[in-house]
Amino acid sequence: MKKYIEKGEQNILRTYNRFPIVWDRGEGCYLFDTDGKKYLDFVSGIGVFALGYNDDAYNKALKAQIDKIIHTSNYYYNIPAIDAAERLAKITGLERVFFTNSGTEAVEGAIKAARKYAYMKDGHTGHEIIAMNRSFHGRTMGALSVTGTESYRTPFEPLIGGVKFADFNDFSSVFALVNDKTCAIIMETVQGEGGIYPATQEFLGKIRALCDERNILLILDEIQCGMGRTGSMFAYEQYGVKPDILTCAKALGGGFPMGAFLLSEHVAANSLVPGDHGSTYGGNPLAGAAVNAVLDIYEERGILDQVSQSSIYLIECLDRMVAKYDFILCRRGLGLIQGLECKESVGGILNRALQKGLVLIGAGANVIRFLPPLIVGEAQIDEMISVLELCLNIDR
Repeated sequence: MKKYIEKGEQNILRTYNRFPIVWDRGEGCYLFDTDGKKYLDFVSGIGVFALGYNDDAYNKALKAQIDKIIHTSNYYYNIPAIDAAERLAKITGLERVFFTNSGTEAVEGAIKAARKYAYMKDGHTGHEIIAMNRSFHGRTMGALSVTGTESYRTPFEPLIGGVKFADFNDFSSVFALVNDKTCAIIMETVQGEGGIYPATQEFLGKIRALCDERNILLILDEIQCGMGRTGSMFAYEQYGVKPDILTCAKALGGGFPMGAFLLSEHVAANSLVPGDHGSTYGGNPLAGAAVNAVLDIYEERGILDQVSQSSIYLIECLDRMVAKYDFILCRRGLGLIQGLECKESVGGILNRALQKGLVLIGAGANVIRFLPPLIVGEAQIDEMISVLELCLNIDR
């Protein structure tokens, strides 16, 4: 494993501070490194491997599509993408789908759709978007422009203009920024990288009402918190609202690189037209097959019900840890996207957990993030808690 790491360091651009692990294979909720060591995974590829690793039905579906056709380009139709689009439209209530290769690309498309919608409405450019502090929407220039962490943005400025930042869950800070140029408000339903902050019912309800009143588009980013992670297929369903534009990715393809942005029929009919946007790989037959396989398995195995049950147990366990350890300030989250905020940096805890066979990551410097595969059960949660408590006792 050390030799592989040394080789990787010679050629791979250093844009990540990687943990010193080389993964070889996975099985269910577990990963194995190239030395054969077994690890319990509570990261799931940052929320990607919702079905866990090496799922037989998922693998067979992709292998069958590989034997038929992998790519055709978007100058033509393909059946898997058509079926996937129909199913996603039905699930979300948003009638039009554009398939991308990643979450960042989905955000790029959502921004373009919002700007084009505003342009078609009044014939002017220079429209503004309100985004949230602490938010994370991606690393490309457009997605970075609406990411609410200044240190991420500064080295790459000037970014796209007309973006203002409000405080998440503070409606007054949003309302103060609204003017005649405002075309969209973009936010995560549950902030992920920023520290695991779910939107409050009052905040999201008021944002939806404001958008309706002012003809502003609401863009909800559910790239990390969507696709069943909160116990409903998309988190916004639990708030009784619906976005005008939705971005999703990560678990959407079950491990295959896949993203999408979805628009209401009204927004689609008054925004992007042929030539405005495109993707060479987006929605190719293999990607479509991956989405369909994921949706099939969710339905056949009752994944959403399983998440609801497992998350209750996980929350109970984490809340007991909050009560037990002064070092832990609070728990935040929704469903199987949870975070423990601590008084200090959690880097040492994450490293020690990895040494003991538990894979965790942070959400900011002082939050331990929990993103297990959606198939996680009580036995795996108990195992995680046992290892984490050992790490906390040692570190303290």
